[in-house]
Amino acid sequence: MTEAPNHHAALIYVMVTMSAVDRTMTDAELARIGEIVSHLPIFADFDQEQLVKTAAACGEILGEDGGLQRVLAIVRSTLPKKLRETAYAIGLEIAAADMEVRPEEVRFLELLGEALDLDKMTTAAIERGIKARNTVL
Repeated sequence: MTEAPNHHAALIYVMVTMSAVDRTMTDAELARIGEIVSHLPIFADFDQEQLVKTAAACGEILGEDGGLQRVLAIVRSTLPKKLRETAYAIGLEIAAADMEVRPEEVRFLELLGEALDLDKMTTAAIERGIKARNTVL
């Protein structure tokens, strides 16, 4: 991505990184990214044709030395404070997509919460909401 990332790109970076952090991007995670981009109001003005290009740009960054820290810095510097909880929530949605949250995903969530200056009470509330939303019998 040659231009500076915007808030859409930063949110997509969160989702792609969450999906890739355990080195396995599952079909369920990729489908959930598509659903989020298609249905969340924050993406209403996003050109969905740019999703693959944006995801690839994130993948390139992640492939570099220090890529994870760079993605976190981009997300932090690009997102306005009012979208930081949204970023954490969509990261959780991707982690929950395949019904198994792996240790690498938990660690990324910790790093993301720290990078976004989210307090433990806020992250716990978001986590509880996502867990309730994704519970099955």
